[in-house]
Amino acid sequence: MQRAVIILRAKDIQFEVTYIDLREKPDWFLEISPHGKVPVLKVDDDVLFESNAIAEFLDEVVPPRLHPEDPVKRARNRAWTDFTPSWSGAFGKVNYAKTKEELDEALEALPKVLDRVEEALVVERGNDGPFFNGPEICLVDAAYAPSLHRFMMIEKILHTGALDSYPKIQAWSDALLADARIKTSVPEDFDEAFHSALERRETYAATLMESAAAAE
Repeated sequence: MQRAVIILRAKDIQFEVTYIDLREKPDWFLEISPHGKVPVLKVDDDVLFESNAIAEFLDEVVPPRLHPEDPVKRARNRAWTDFTPSWSGAFGKVNYAKTKEELDEALEALPKVLDRVEEALVVERGNDGPFFNGPEICLVDAAYAPSLHRFMMIEKILHTGALDSYPKIQAWSDALLADARIKTSVPEDFDEAFHSALERRETYAATLMESAAAAE
């Protein structure tokens, strides 16, 4: 959902958001979402689903283009967008680790994706950014921002230092999370909802949160 909202804001499109509880999906949502997943985009009487499809549709029909105009560059951007499941999956294992042992294993595996993206930030843009392709936000930024957003929230709890050896990713993350289009891409109660999800899933991060609260 967050990726779609980032793109909508980047293109200054008027829209309305309906947030749903994924633990209790309403019938009307299941009727329009073939996979039972978010996001779903309704355009007049048409319904679109799956994040990549929605992102590509929005970029085709509403200017400004967030994909590069050069077809080779555009294809490479699409390839890096396709890498986001590996990226978000690796960070998810850190965020939702249930024990210190699980966390350590997740952190040990994290460089496999960090190394690739750190290199991409050098090779793909060949400039100082601050975004994936350069000074303007693109679809790759919108795809990676949600995972970075959640991880930086987790980092305030875990203090892993996982990005310390990745200056390009850290600078990219800082630029993304400082951007108003990304800061306003989640509801006002997002922090509270995210922390509640950590507790509900009995994560190691939630245990540290509870210990910190007890010590105050």
